[in-house]
Amino acid sequence: MLHPELISMENEVFRVYLGWTAVLVIKIFAMSILTGLTRFATATFANPEDLLSPKLKVKFDDPNVERVRRAHRNDLENIVPFLIIGLLYTLTNPSAFLAINLFRAVGIARIVHTLVYAVVVIPQPARALSFFVAAGATVYMAFQVMVTAAF
Repeated sequence: MLHPELISMENEVFRVYLGWTAVLVIKIFAMSILTGLTRFATATFANPEDLLSPKLKVKFDDPNVERVRRAHRNDLENIVPFLIIGLLYTLTNPSAFLAINLFRAVGIARIVHTLVYAVVVIPQPARALSFFVAAGATVYMAFQVMVTAAF
């Protein structure tokens, strides 16, 4: 049975979910800005109309731009599912302590993932660890939603 009070500002789990959702949505937008800044810094543009000088040519293979683009794509592949499953998990009326820490883990891990992948490149296993923390938490929440739904 759905309890409307679960989706209210009175529910601490829902409030924390909203906060981390906002952080992660801003992070996705920030990746677009970082891609643009990296394109300008390396003079790497994918469209002729974006070229700053007639001396420049369209270029698709700058390793710095591609690294930021891959990090951005990874965010889209991982944050969007979290946004959905996190809300559904909130509706299962989970333990506040566990839910809040899962939301924090996903948010912090996704930020760390970008930092070690696209900002200050750090060798593995830094990126893998941050990826698996967020993915593991999201999969755990999905499993709990399935168990609670008892389909």
